[in-house]
Amino acid sequence: MAGTDGVRPSIYPTLLYADAKAAIRQLTEALGFTELSVFETEDGKVMHAELVQGHGAVMIGSKGRGGRFDAAMEGAGPTGVYVVVDDVDAHHQRAVEHGVEILMPPTDQDYGSRDYMARDVEGNIWSFGTYAPEIGV
Repeated sequence: MAGTDGVRPSIYPTLLYADAKAAIRQLTEALGFTELSVFETEDGKVMHAELVQGHGAVMIGSKGRGGRFDAAMEGAGPTGVYVVVDDVDAHHQRAVEHGVEILMPPTDQDYGSRDYMARDVEGNIWSFGTYAPEIGV
């Protein structure tokens, strides 16, 4: 399963959605993420979810679930997230087949990457590509 080879990311984009369950479905079914965990409140809101893709992960929650983070994010704009994938064209095709809004088709970039851009069910911008910066420690 993607993201379970013992490597832990050190940065986790965190996104809140009015309909977090719909976002999780789209991210897993159409954009190839794997659901690692989902915790719900008693009234069925997503308190916290973790979705993985390769060596990265995002954290998802429902807007209006309460807490300091929810309050801090109130009225915040869409977020942009970049995800490295092995086969951009196959990933793009899967997204298209699931009706994802594509903002830029797979494109070869001057810096050697091939990537595409999509908008999720609540307006967040997702870029998927082959560019994976080497991070030295």
